[in-house]
Amino acid sequence: MYAEERQQAIAELIGRRGRMSVADLATRFRVTTETVRRDLALLERLGHVRRVHGGAIPTAALTVTEPALNEREHTHAAQKDRIAAAAARYLPAAGGSVVFDAGTTTSRLVAALPADVDLEVVTNSVPIAARLAGLGSVHLHMLGGRVRGITQATVGEDALRFLRALHVDVAFIGTNAFSVGHGLSTPDPDEAAVKRAMVRCADRVVVLADSSKIGRQHLISFAPVDAVDVLVTDTEIDDTDCKELTDNGIEVVTA
Repeated sequence: MYAEERQQAIAELIGRRGRMSVADLATRFRVTTETVRRDLALLERLGHVRRVHGGAIPTAALTVTEPALNEREHTHAAQKDRIAAAAARYLPAAGGSVVFDAGTTTSRLVAALPADVDLEVVTNSVPIAARLAGLGSVHLHMLGGRVRGITQATVGEDALRFLRALHVDVAFIGTNAFSVGHGLSTPDPDEAAVKRAMVRCADRVVVLADSSKIGRQHLISFAPVDAVDVLVTDTEIDDTDCKELTDNGIEVVTA
């Protein structure tokens, strides 16, 4: 295979898969990792890919756009249902405290809670708060602030002030993207600030994210990889991504 053919094949593969590591590309095309890095450097200059830690992603994968909540609700729905069911094992014992971040997957976890669950719950999600408000055994705290219509989540100084004084057993966090190099990330700085405060106030951080978000990066990083204790994702996660995360001390659970 000529270099130009290999480079075109690499660009097409990254476009289909969403992310490829240097090591996997070297094995697949039977070349050295140094050759792959040169290929990726050329493809990045041409605008076809963007290099990230250990590999490359499509140029479009690094974005500042954000789909609305109702759009995301039906994306990867089956995977999100399985992730939510698997994440339930990380709920604290009766009387424990949790913070539920806004998001479609965290909402599915909340929807699956038994009616008699005994928890102290904090959330910035209007839909999650509405679900929990009728459960008499839940002590619900809704974060104040401005409501972002696109995510139906509260953001701003009122929310941050409450979170700075908070300590919970577990934070269940959603994310738009997760990579080893950029950590957890999201497009909006106000939402990133709230997520960052949620991560900091918890003894244990459990991230719920389908595999399409792994290896991708968004504009604002709100937590480094070492702030995450558990990632609950689906079985389509790339083996290389899974190993990288595990090597960084994260418990990766696939559902």
